Amino acid sequence: MGTRRIGTRDVGSIGLGCMNLSHAYGTPPPREEAEALLLHALDSGVRHFDTAALYGATANETLVGEVLGARRDEYFLASKCGMTSVDGKRVIDGRPHTLKATCEEALRRLRTDHIDLYYLHRWDKTIPVEESVGALAELVAEGKIGGIGLSEVSAGTLRRAHTVHPIAALQTEYSLWTRNPELGALEACRELGTAFVAFSPLGRGFLAGGVRDVASLPDGDIRRGMPRFSAQNYPLNLRLLDEFSRLAGEAGCTPAQLALAWVLHRAEGIIALPGTTSIAHLDEDMAAAAVVLDAPLMARLDELINEQTVHGPRYSAGQQADVDTEVFSEPEPSE
Repeated sequence: MGTRRIGTRDVGSIGLGCMNLSHAYGTPPPREEAEALLLHALDSGVRHFDTAALYGATANETLVGEVLGARRDEYFLASKCGMTSVDGKRVIDGRPHTLKATCEEALRRLRTDHIDLYYLHRWDKTIPVEESVGALAELVAEGKIGGIGLSEVSAGTLRRAHTVHPIAALQTEYSLWTRNPELGALEACRELGTAFVAFSPLGRGFLAGGVRDVASLPDGDIRRGMPRFSAQNYPLNLRLLDEFSRLAGEAGCTPAQLALAWVLHRAEGIIALPGTTSIAHLDEDMAAAAVVLDAPLMARLDELINEQTVHGPRYSAGQQADVDTEVFSEPEPSE
């Protein structure tokens, strides 16, 4: 697997988002299966593992620490603060003392004395981003975190934060069907030397072809509340998959690999961060680093799936209020 840089560290072009093992998509796997997947990933060469205090209400950090902690020197560890679960409810809190306390708790759960990359999971808009980043900068100075990341913020907020301390990485949703970072965040990352980490590069499973019927998703799956998976929009989005699968065949790869390869080909500094609960899917995803796409095929993919051909915004109005990313205007309805 080729490498790309976060701050002063080289990581694989594809990392592993650990959220699926505890939170949000489908039903979390049994402990023994989650443990097997993490160990298989590390043994197979994955060196970038991403977790957060929010995932599973801290259970995901605990899982990663218990399973991988004894081999801490073998991998690049990313986690997140600023958004946690309190009494079963998601709370965004970017106050400096909260971020520092969350870090101390995360270090214990992750069984380590340092986190290589620590993201502000969400910008708490009641607190100037400069104050939150200032607190994280103090953690860098103390050696508790190696670098500062931001998640789901706009280019303008990234630039503000960068005046306080260099931002090593920006993590935001990016895929063929989610192009919002192209409105400014990707360019800001290039200008500032900030790595761009693309979460949900498979379009929350859509581009892998694994979700043909939204009704089959279990209760509690976050996609049930997302506009693109609604009863109105999803059948229209499904029309894109047959041609996408045909192009994957033309490229000699699976649809999931094509989606990941597209992300990696968009810019040299982009790192893809898929998540999975399946060892077979993990191996499939990691093999995407070797897929080569030529310019004509990239152009055909861009024409097929883009902000104009996908139906529905990526978030509801309420969900969008919690983030700071740029948004596209909605396309005109089809006749």
